[in-house]
Amino acid sequence: MPSIPTSNASFDDDAEKGVASIYPGDIAITFSNEKKDVTIEQVLPVAAASETNEELAAKPVQTASKPAKKKVSKWILWQLWFNTYRKLFTIVFIANVIMFGFAVSGRWHYARKYGGAMAVGNFNVAVLVRNEIFGRCLYLFVNTCFAKWTPLRWRLMCTSILQHLGGIHSGCAISGIIWLILRTVDVFRAHKEEHAVVLAFGVLTCVTMVITAVAALPWVRNTHHNVFERWHRFMGWFSLVLTWMFVLLGDLWDTTTKQWNLGGEHIVKQQDFWYVMCMTAWIALPWICTRKVPVEVELPSNKVAVLRFERGMQQSLLARISRSAVKEYHAFGIISEGTHAKYHYLVCGVQGDFTRSLVNDPPKYIWTRELKFAGVSNTSALYKRGIRICTGTGIGAALSTCIQSPNWFLIWIGSDQEKTFGPTISGLIKSNIEPERYLLWDSKVRGGRPDTRKILKEVYKSFNAEVVFITSNYTGNSEMMQACKEEGIPCFGTLWDFVSADRSLTGRGLQAYGWG
Repeated sequence: MPSIPTSNASFDDDAEKGVASIYPGDIAITFSNEKKDVTIEQVLPVAAASETNEELAAKPVQTASKPAKKKVSKWILWQLWFNTYRKLFTIVFIANVIMFGFAVSGRWHYARKYGGAMAVGNFNVAVLVRNEIFGRCLYLFVNTCFAKWTPLRWRLMCTSILQHLGGIHSGCAISGIIWLILRTVDVFRAHKEEHAVVLAFGVLTCVTMVITAVAALPWVRNTHHNVFERWHRFMGWFSLVLTWMFVLLGDLWDTTTKQWNLGGEHIVKQQDFWYVMCMTAWIALPWICTRKVPVEVELPSNKVAVLRFERGMQQSLLARISRSAVKEYHAFGIISEGTHAKYHYLVCGVQGDFTRSLVNDPPKYIWTRELKFAGVSNTSALYKRGIRICTGTGIGAALSTCIQSPNWFLIWIGSDQEKTFGPTISGLIKSNIEPERYLLWDSKVRGGRPDTRKILKEVYKSFNAEVVFITSNYTGNSEMMQACKEEGIPCFGTLWDFVSADRSLTGRGLQAYGWG
């Protein structure tokens, strides 16, 4: 499950940041609607027109009063916790537990006889839903068939399922391990008929599969991400090899004659053979698209590296990049003006060893997968109008949606946007998004964080939006998701599945999709 870094970012001239006019006091923002013009007033403190940026910077900043924290109902918290990911996991796992119960009780002879096929079948589905090509096909199908004309409830359900396919991945993986253990136990119980080497590979496969699963536990993945990357990937590949051996040896050994049946015709008739074949293909396909490509690195500040690659991209795709062909890959949102563009960009905030190395030792070439995978906001095509709100370097995952679609409103919250991200990213915003379609909130200039609940509520109504997509850190994401739920606003946020007890920002935001 991939992680998407988010961090911080600015504000230069208020007239270029979505403000209709600049004058002392509060401002009125006018949003253009396809059917009619709707004007609303929002209390957004700005600088007086007579003050320059230098004078404003020299003045002592008055921190904006923080809105009183509302107590969130337990029902809202339950809805956010028991999301579609956990629902899909629960459905898949319970279905397997029921089938497992019938098998061990002797009421389903097929599952007991073909326990290996049940295990590998689950692994096959687990790998398939994480396959980037399969994911792109799903997004293409949904965006093509259901865009705009279907009921909003249906479109929201499609987006939610696509975002939380990881629930199927986890449910099938855990269930597959359970079936695999059952199959190994059956081989052990029939050790007089089974060959010892079959049992040995069964035990080894179980051990490596368990290690692979443990390496993907939220605590390991988010506090020791490199450990997760290496162990989950390489132990997973080793498990695949052992699965091949376990399946082939189990199929080749004839328990009746107690001899090896080496005929190829016998092997191709076994269903578990084809399951493993397909699983191997799903794992290998994305790696076929891996290339070492030239990259230009712009360093507007010591907080951010802006990577520029050739060719344009459609909106809301994510790229995996690495300094090595097979070691840990890191996912970042792609900023592009469209498929016709000459370049696309990644905004990489400095948060760990990898991103820090991009600033300290900028590469000239980098490994990436040419086939990019889709982020949840790729389903923005389903909606007539929407809001993309982000904080810090979360703009990398959000900006392309608003650049390529005139029906999406951008809200960004951070500090020193132009100084942090540089002229390239700022230029993309100014040249591609009309001022009335974005609000860039510089917390340093404006004196603190805004009331995101108020902004989202008013922009949602005035812009006639159907949905809100959120990319933020754990705290910001939780606050905005809770606010949207309470206001009855459909929303999708960054996936966070682990937070340490003493540091609320330890967990990693997960946007979707892949082995990491």
